Amino acid sequence: SRITFLSRPQTEEWKGWMQFAFIMYHYYRAWSAYNWIRVFVSSYVWMTGFGNFLYFDKKKDFSIERMVSMFLRINYFPLLLSAATKTSLDLYYVVPLHTEGFFMTLITCKLAAELEDRFRMPYWKSRITAILISLLVHVLFFETKAVNFLLYFSDEMHFRFQADKYSAWLGIVCGLLMRKVNEYMFWAYGGESRPFVSWTQRISGVALIALWYFSFGKLGDKFQYNPVHPYIFIVPLVGYLMIRNSSKHLTECHSTFLEFLGRNTLETYVLQFHLFMNHQVQYIPVVIPGSGEDGETYLRVANMLLCGCIFVIVAVWARKITVSTQNSVVELVENIRAKFSSNPPTSQPTGDEEMKPMIDQDDAQPVQSIEMT
Repeated sequence: SRITFLSRPQTEEWKGWMQFAFIMYHYYRAWSAYNWIRVFVSSYVWMTGFGNFLYFDKKKDFSIERMVSMFLRINYFPLLLSAATKTSLDLYYVVPLHTEGFFMTLITCKLAAELEDRFRMPYWKSRITAILISLLVHVLFFETKAVNFLLYFSDEMHFRFQADKYSAWLGIVCGLLMRKVNEYMFWAYGGESRPFVSWTQRISGVALIALWYFSFGKLGDKFQYNPVHPYIFIVPLVGYLMIRNSSKHLTECHSTFLEFLGRNTLETYVLQFHLFMNHQVQYIPVVIPGSGEDGETYLRVANMLLCGCIFVIVAVWARKITVSTQNSVVELVENIRAKFSSNPPTSQPTGDEEMKPMIDQDDAQPVQSIEMT
């Protein structure tokens, strides 16, 4: 039977538990988990490259509607919140990382499509060439003094972009390998039971995470860890995916609650700094009297749960408003193009989706032939 590797529910669940870890990391000042959190952030950016590569490679939708839609989905609410609260965008650094990752993936996939269509390159050759050109551009920017251009924005952005300089690009590479992974998944779990394969995959996944941890992850000084992080975060990420998808049952099941959190990741990310915590996560709102730092434990827990409920409710509401605005603006752009252009819009419907880092796997599955149709 068919096995769907990294289905949308599973990726939403993945985002959900990582987002929960982010919030608890800030709430409880769990600075000892810094290196793990860095891997989680990079995993988010990796998903941007991975999922959007699958979308563009299959749909070839490079329309202005698609660009406007994704720009609004990622930036609309954070920009409004930043302006309204006079908060620096440095606090929402993941937002520009996702934005850059999306447009970098779009340009890479557009280049690959042009190489295939105009220069008649075979599928694999065109994709590999475009990805290598993208890597060259990354190296020329991030590994030279050109990266200091980011200092014109802020020191924070300079650091954040360097920490994830290859994350989205590695996502594109993994997206290209999806058809091979799907072939493996079908062989391993689509038919007869193969316990040896499952356990070998799990042990290999644990070994990769252990390799990262004992080599770099346990470093207590973040200034020692940060320089190597962009090059090695992929090791625990692959290890996790190997464990998470080490059987048919594990691949197809997911947590509904964590999937719900994952669908609202963008809003919970930016709102955590204002509703669940404030003053750049240095303070915690106290709503219930007596639930402050010196208060009784039960009052502090009750205060956290109350603030958490309000926080999640507002995040869900903000997401609905953002998606409604996104769809309205895209429809307006489509109408304008239809009126003034001889070529009708060809973009795909945006739908009610979180930054669409993963597309429906029914669309993402490659066909069996060498050339993508």
